[in-house]
Amino acid sequence: MKYALVTGGSRGIGRAVCLRLAAMGLPVIINYVSNDAAAQETRADILAQGGSAELLKADVARPEAIETALEEWEAAHPDDFIGVLVNNAGIRRDNLMVFMQDADWHSVMDTTLNGFFYTTRRLLKNMMTHREGRIVNIASLSGQKGVPGQVNYSAAKGALIAATKALAQELAPRKITVNAVAPGFIESDMTADLDEQKLKALVPMRRFGRAEEVAALVAFLIGSDAAYITGEVVSINGGMYT
Repeated sequence: MKYALVTGGSRGIGRAVCLRLAAMGLPVIINYVSNDAAAQETRADILAQGGSAELLKADVARPEAIETALEEWEAAHPDDFIGVLVNNAGIRRDNLMVFMQDADWHSVMDTTLNGFFYTTRRLLKNMMTHREGRIVNIASLSGQKGVPGQVNYSAAKGALIAATKALAQELAPRKITVNAVAPGFIESDMTADLDEQKLKALVPMRRFGRAEEVAALVAFLIGSDAAYITGEVVSINGGMYT
């Protein structure tokens, strides 16, 4: 059976993606770091709608943690493989660069960029063996245009976009697609500290997006209708940046 793994899947965009993929009939693996209650709630919601979901508690920023967790999952599922990967895990540690601490730089890069590397590399062999796979990386408007006060986050998301384009060319002969989704301002835990009333004036549609709208785009990119789309970065930002 083919499973879908969503990193950072317990809240926000990740939660919405888990619910949407489960509604498509895919068994979903919800990766998270520490919030057991949120992860259990997401799983319960999937089960309530008739879907299938499992939890995978591991910090994608730590290669040994994600390696151990996936080894254990594979041992428990000898006849299954993870054929869909949504690299959603990411954190913000905003500050002007002149005041930015080393820890704020490294923690953002470790989760957003290195987490993508550790998780994706670990799953590629099975995808290549099956000659089938869908990888969707959740990038950001920040990685496309750069945002002041987010040099670390913009650098991580920009690198994720470049990695998407390079990896797509490596894997295309094996019928594995790699795409990125670049949200603008989306209502979620990550944007809860932002001034929505002020910022939505910058958006041509005059509102923040919804996590469910991002999830719908991810669902399209992992579907059969998107089989000839790879190496693309699809913006979803209400017209803020094109």
